[in-house]
Amino acid sequence: MKLTVFGATGGIGQEVVKQALAAGHEVTAVVRDPARFSVTGERLEVFRGDLRDPESLRPAVAGRDAVLSGLGARKKADAGIATELTRSVLKAMEAEGVRRLLVVSAGPVGPQPADSPFADRVMMKLVGSILKAVYVDLAAMEAELAASATDWTSVRPPRLQDKPLTGSYRTVVGGFPRSGRFISRADVAHAMLAMVDDPATVKQGVGVAY
Repeated sequence: MKLTVFGATGGIGQEVVKQALAAGHEVTAVVRDPARFSVTGERLEVFRGDLRDPESLRPAVAGRDAVLSGLGARKKADAGIATELTRSVLKAMEAEGVRRLLVVSAGPVGPQPADSPFADRVMMKLVGSILKAVYVDLAAMEAELAASATDWTSVRPPRLQDKPLTGSYRTVVGGFPRSGRFISRADVAHAMLAMVDDPATVKQGVGVAY
């Protein structure tokens, strides 16, 4: 497949690029600063783009089978960036007629299991309170997706870890794995790539966790 990856210098984005190349896909990695991007490969194109200018992003998505995005706030002060930058990606995709889009959101944005343990519910509320602005941003981003013409999927992980790929995790379409508290960035990337051609995940939020 021909894939475009936004947020390619981030933890999940880099993993998506590496795993996609290893699987034999052609990858376009969109970055603001190529000097910060160290991944190499024969089927890799590094595209320098202005993420706030949809018109400049059109060549990066034209003719692609799917777009995967790891764009989002890395700290509370960045809240709002996920919605703003994803809106640019959506406009570029819609202008080029590219439909498949997968983005990274977060577990607290979606519905929680009705039978979640009390401790999990308390922890989720605490995290939601501390990072309220970030989750409001992600919820707004998902609203942009729902209003778009794309075949989107919002991947919702819990707390992220910098650990190796395991390929062993749980996914719940339209929900979240019970007592799912952690997952590695590598496994989130793996899950995103696995969902690219999964019709059950189209226009859905998907919880993913160990």
